[in-house]
Amino acid sequence: MTRPLSTRTENIAASLTVAIDTLAKQMIAEGKDVVSLGAGEPDFPTPRPICDAATRAIADGKTRYTAPVGILEVRKEVCNKLKRDNGLDYAPEQIIMTSGAKHAVFNSLAALVNPGDEIIIPAPYWVTYPELVKWLGGVPKFVPTTIGNKFKMTAEQLQSAITEKTKAILINNPCNPTGSVYSHEELAGLAKVIVKNDIYCISDEVYEYFVYGAQFASIASFDGMAERTIVVNGFSKSHCMTGWRIGYDAAPAPIAKIIGKIQGQATHHPSNIAQYAALEALRMGMGEVDKMRAAFRRRRDFMVSQVSRILGESISAPEGAFYLFAPVAKLYGKKTPAGAAVNSSIDFCKYLLETQGLAIVPGAAFGDDSCVRFSYAASDETLAKACERFENGIKELK
Repeated sequence: MTRPLSTRTENIAASLTVAIDTLAKQMIAEGKDVVSLGAGEPDFPTPRPICDAATRAIADGKTRYTAPVGILEVRKEVCNKLKRDNGLDYAPEQIIMTSGAKHAVFNSLAALVNPGDEIIIPAPYWVTYPELVKWLGGVPKFVPTTIGNKFKMTAEQLQSAITEKTKAILINNPCNPTGSVYSHEELAGLAKVIVKNDIYCISDEVYEYFVYGAQFASIASFDGMAERTIVVNGFSKSHCMTGWRIGYDAAPAPIAKIIGKIQGQATHHPSNIAQYAALEALRMGMGEVDKMRAAFRRRRDFMVSQVSRILGESISAPEGAFYLFAPVAKLYGKKTPAGAAVNSSIDFCKYLLETQGLAIVPGAAFGDDSCVRFSYAASDETLAKACERFENGIKELK
């Protein structure tokens, strides 16, 4: 066939985090010795009560079509969670169950974006955000943040970025890849700017339970924000359900109605089995989550200590999520033992994978070429091996 394919789709970039994780798994399958800290996937199993609930749903024949927006019982429980944990008041009609939080982000943007609309995205950002904006005909407008400000956008930066074309801001709190967490005061400042300029906010809160020493707050809880915020969340990280593909949007009623229409034509509804599993996750208490958070905090401290020592500079401990975004630009300009120049985060990560069998993600994927991202959602043994290979790789650069 000679007719062109969708240029809108051809012009978006593939996910580099997915590509690196896929390559690492392929190399492992080929018998190569690879340590991968590329994927943001907890190494713990899905808690047994969740798996049992899914099994019961199958045994009880709960395998028929349900409403496109999701099972009412599950949406009611999401409302209870949002009230209990975040102080947010939603009706079940404002909740849309989705096939993962990534799908929830897509739904949110699809409901808001018209061609040419600008969506403000603080950088570094999760790789998927700008590509979805572009796919839907919008224009991602990046606001660079700095390591000195813990990679957080200020209210002043947000105000300066807003134009007559601005439709929304998309924030990730806690943040992938930086682990930054916005304080109550910082969120209050952003909220005032958002309300003043009458724009929307998409708040991706999928890492909300993994906060260390800070306190999480949803931006939707601030004055004037509930009616203009779409909250995105899911179960992949908090309950080790990455493969289950279940998340949700919580939105103002008019937006929720549009998202429901989108989903009715696209996916219809997420898996019933995953929804009943999520229902158990919402009801089972926080014991398993608390155990994971304690483990991730210990692993975070280990990684901060080791990477700081290896790089010869003190790196601030991320306050949330399970990623360490480490500065490596001082290594640029050096050469590998084979004589190849390392001039970017992509060069550096390619070199580490090829020579040390270490898979980490270049900061360029997230809009900051000066850093690399380590995921510490891996076992203690894996993290120790990764640090050894990271150190060896750096020592061999000339």
